[in-house]
Amino acid sequence: MTLSLALILTLFAIGFIGSFISGLVGIGGSIIKYPMLLYIPPLLGVGIYTAQEVSGISAVQVFFATFSAVFALRKSDVLNWPLIGLMGVSVIIGSFGGAYGSKFLSNDDINLVYAVLATIAAVMMFVPKRGLDDIPLHEVRYNKALASVSALIVGLASGIVGAAGAFILVPVMLVVLKIPTRMTIATSLAVTFISSIGATVGKIMAGQVLFWESLIMVVASILAAPLGARLSGKVHTKVLQGILAVLILSTAIKIWLDILG
Repeated sequence: MTLSLALILTLFAIGFIGSFISGLVGIGGSIIKYPMLLYIPPLLGVGIYTAQEVSGISAVQVFFATFSAVFALRKSDVLNWPLIGLMGVSVIIGSFGGAYGSKFLSNDDINLVYAVLATIAAVMMFVPKRGLDDIPLHEVRYNKALASVSALIVGLASGIVGAAGAFILVPVMLVVLKIPTRMTIATSLAVTFISSIGATVGKIMAGQVLFWESLIMVVASILAAPLGARLSGKVHTKVLQGILAVLILSTAIKIWLDILG
């Protein structure tokens, strides 16, 4: 398929904006790029993609966006490597299974899973987190079994929509595991990168990855994600939480309106 210049520019803009916000608030970016890819190209009359194609493009893009962001933060003290390893193993198993299994689901089924995930994440983002960011980073403690199980479930569900799970992983780390905001943002990016490996392989095996569209999104991700990651260290944690909460809530509402409409 030959892509028009208008479609190429549209895809690049979606990838750049989504990946910048990805690095800023610690998500893979699919919470933003999934609906943008689904609705903006047809709205502008430059292209149209199915939910399965969008999830495939998203999976590949998230892989490169999170890698770029984590690389930018590699020397900081906000990456919790033991937690990354623990949750990473569980999430990659779940994401591979969910991504490959998505080939047996319809577009409506995939959109439904996405809407449910976004709704749960939105509710969790509005749960009070008093005193969370007063914990010194070197004193952070968490339940290892709970971290492992939650990562497996997140990976399974998010692998279906090609989202790598960060938009639900961040609320889980903040609310369930009680990880401080800045450590959550950085660590979730690393776990999401690991998750995206399984999701990307699964989507490729399921035949849902469009090469040129994915390449354009990847280039945009490599440029934009590190910029957002560096800026996140300069923005107040309450602002970061607020941005993420609004993004997740607005996306959940839009998807539900489409499903119920």
